[in-house]
Amino acid sequence: MVSVPALAACSGPLSTLDPAGASAGLIAGLWWVMLLGAALITTFVFALLLLAWWRKPAVGPDERVWTMGLGVGFTLTVLVGLVGYGFWVGERIVARDDGALRVSAHARQWEWEFTQPGPDGAPLVTQDVLYIPAGRPFDIEITSSDVIHSFWVPRLGGKMDAVPGRTNVARLMADAPGIHEGLCAEFCGIGHSVMRFTVVVYEEGAFPDLSEIAAETGEQP
Repeated sequence: MVSVPALAACSGPLSTLDPAGASAGLIAGLWWVMLLGAALITTFVFALLLLAWWRKPAVGPDERVWTMGLGVGFTLTVLVGLVGYGFWVGERIVARDDGALRVSAHARQWEWEFTQPGPDGAPLVTQDVLYIPAGRPFDIEITSSDVIHSFWVPRLGGKMDAVPGRTNVARLMADAPGIHEGLCAEFCGIGHSVMRFTVVVYEEGAFPDLSEIAAETGEQP
């Protein structure tokens, strides 16, 4: 618990505590709420232990007050609040049919193939690089051709599995232009550690020059 305050300074391309999008922000907020709930319960348990060691046996309220009112009532109140907030967050990050931009991510050992609208609006297929506009929610259809993989861009949203024979959909959004790192978060074989990709976020209506991005990221457009 002593090192927990230092987590507020966590940042980096794969940090879940440094969100760059709405979904990631909600998930990071849920993490902090869960941490607070766990801290409250832990503090309460340690306080009970101290009281049990220090107070005299004949002094104090009836044990039922501690067991039912505080031990059960307090803990259940915190847990119910956490679960309720978790459902609230989940409802807001789920994909829905509201006309959002759709792109696809197809996984195979050990690479990602993305299909997204190109500069002229026509479908553009890229290898290990995904191009999305800033400030616009998009749904990504995630599929796999061999084993189970997992699509994850920590600063933009949560993980979503790529399962053979199934299409899973995740709702993401990037707040501002920039470059973000993504990876496969499910062990998928000997090449799992290098199964990474790049998300290039551009200004709406200003699709980047593919050759410049390739030179900057080291990936093939």
